[in-house]
Amino acid sequence: MSDIARESLPTLVIGAGPVGLAAAAHLLERGLEPVVVEAGEQVGSAMASWGHIRLFSPWRYDIDPAAQRLLEATGWTAPDLDGLPTGGELVDDYLAPLAATPELAGRIRTSTRVLGVSRLTPDKTRTLGRERHGYRVRTLKADGTVEDLLARAVIDASGTYEESNPLGVGGLQALGETDATDFVTGPLPDALGKERARFAGRHTLVVGMGHSAANTLLSLVTLAEDEPGTEITWAIRSGSPRRLYGGGTDDELPARGLLGTRLKEAVDSGRVQLLTFVEIDQLRSDERGVRILGRSRDAALDLPVDAIVNATGFRPDLDMLREVRLALDPALECPAGIAEMIDPNFHSCGTVPPHGEKLLSHPDDGFYIVGMKSYGRAPTFLMATGYEQVRSIAAALAGDRAAADAVELNLPETGVCSSDLALDADGNEVAVACCGTAPSEPELLTLKVGTPVGVGFATGVEHGRSGDTGGCCG
Repeated sequence: MSDIARESLPTLVIGAGPVGLAAAAHLLERGLEPVVVEAGEQVGSAMASWGHIRLFSPWRYDIDPAAQRLLEATGWTAPDLDGLPTGGELVDDYLAPLAATPELAGRIRTSTRVLGVSRLTPDKTRTLGRERHGYRVRTLKADGTVEDLLARAVIDASGTYEESNPLGVGGLQALGETDATDFVTGPLPDALGKERARFAGRHTLVVGMGHSAANTLLSLVTLAEDEPGTEITWAIRSGSPRRLYGGGTDDELPARGLLGTRLKEAVDSGRVQLLTFVEIDQLRSDERGVRILGRSRDAALDLPVDAIVNATGFRPDLDMLREVRLALDPALECPAGIAEMIDPNFHSCGTVPPHGEKLLSHPDDGFYIVGMKSYGRAPTFLMATGYEQVRSIAAALAGDRAAADAVELNLPETGVCSSDLALDADGNEVAVACCGTAPSEPELLTLKVGTPVGVGFATGVEHGRSGDTGGCCG
């Protein structure tokens, strides 16, 4: 199959989330043929799994321009642009209608998992003439059928939500962690809704120190008020939760301070038991529950619980890309070209500049990692930044170098980049911002490549690096 003309093949997009579908929309506008494969049963399946969580970015920043043009041609009307959607609303009111447009409906394959990507050459070591050949994408369908799809280029927008960081120390799984999976949830379980029975009247350990952990802890505190016997333990790997607590009433971001204040009150009142300097060595599970063995400060840890919430962040699945020549940063596992600008040791989501095709390219031309996965282990990804990534890539694939290099991004002067709502002193819901609060009438800044971004906004899921850094602002 190596003699197939590369230009005659479609561009294959992995993942039908917001950035993947935006990639398809931009490719179509450029006259290029996209094919989208999605492992889940529906578009936006990862987002749907945390559909009860409310985003911080209002609708105006959650809708890709090319996708909006496709939708408006069908008579679609955008939701209130200043409203804050939940993950479920983003899927139902935006992604599902987008996938149903005549242009995209026949180009999306759900329940199709990618097993591997390679060039149409004998193997990864073959260099001569490599640039002339397209890609083979091996997929597994729901009925067990394996099918190879051929592509001129591949855009990997598969995200990281299925790849949680392990609970063990040093980035490794704890002994017995695989056997205990039935007792472990992701970072944002619906403890007050469909998963209530899993936590009500039971003892839950929450591991992590990002906003996902904070939201889950506060949900469990609310649950405990109605369900006697509900116990909550919070484990962090650092010595103090002060960073997550924030400045309280002195915090320059009142909503963020309020979230920290509520969590601090729950810990101080004893409703949440806090364990610091936690190192988990082993999980011992049986039909009754799981025991956590390790250390907490200077003491041994032996803690029996009924459930564990893993809010330690995510990492990219690179196994399926083993046969592609990649240029990845050794620490963050992101494209090397953007490593410095997204490094969470120096940047928050509000200081990551927009970037495009040139910085996202790899030694194998025509292959790109975009969206949340492009940030590797860094927690600084912005959904709107992902839209600009794929716009630039589509322009490059269409041969419009000038448009590919003219990377811009409109951001609110005081933006938002974390997830879900807190309550003010009167019990009213307010958005909890990580890097700023959303104004009622945002002023926009147009930012060129290389210009520091003052503020940001993101999807409702923290994308933390290894450890309990979990939140988008480090």
